[in-house]
Amino acid sequence: MIEMNTLTYDVSDNVGIITFNRPDNANALNLEMGLELHEAAIQAENDPEVRAVVVTATGKMFCAGGDLAEFHAKGEEMSAHLCKTATGLHNAISRLNWMDAPVIMAINGTAAGAGFSLACGGDMAIAAEGAKFTMAYTAAGLVPDGSSTFFLSKHVGLRRAKELVLTNRVLTAQEALDWGILNKVVPAEDLMDEALGLARNFAKGPTKSFGVAKRLVLSGYTETLETQMDAETRAISAAATRADGKEGVDAFLNKRKPEFKGE
Repeated sequence: MIEMNTLTYDVSDNVGIITFNRPDNANALNLEMGLELHEAAIQAENDPEVRAVVVTATGKMFCAGGDLAEFHAKGEEMSAHLCKTATGLHNAISRLNWMDAPVIMAINGTAAGAGFSLACGGDMAIAAEGAKFTMAYTAAGLVPDGSSTFFLSKHVGLRRAKELVLTNRVLTAQEALDWGILNKVVPAEDLMDEALGLARNFAKGPTKSFGVAKRLVLSGYTETLETQMDAETRAISAAATRADGKEGVDAFLNKRKPEFKGE
């Protein structure tokens, strides 16, 4: 386990587990937490033993958004401080999205502001039944960050994204599931079992191919049809030359379960 002040990072069964650990502050994002989240993401991305990642939190809330008390205390320096904090958060989200390992958000409680953005920014998201979701930014006179303006409309559509951003409507976990923000809702006591079970299954998969597939899905939002299909051609051709590609094809043809090495 790597020692940090605002979160914990541990590796078990090829799964990197990032846990927000500011329960007395509703796991609100401050500058240190943004920087430490980026550091944990770097550790996960560069550890060949990590083949899936789970992001969760201690306490009753997943993340209540930015630490407004810390921001306000900076006075005239608040703008620069917010810039540093958002940059740390954004670097972390970028790294989590571009790494090979699938990233699962295990949302144990309320996800507001940056917490909502993080929920949107994972590859998959599972929430406890009692979790709630709200953008919250404009309620404080601020604007969204944390990748939410990139991901939210892709999950819920433009009209609903604007509704969430402008009205700060609070969604229940079931509503978030129905709107496409979540993959699954489970009883609170089952959350980590579900998330870790899914992560361990991913950790047995073709990790390099997972990463390429993640990046292809992201680039599909911005590339032309022909450019994207060319990228797909290059990617599947390269996958066939890797150890896991060869293993997967051989296992399929011989009607056996593949044994992927993440290579």
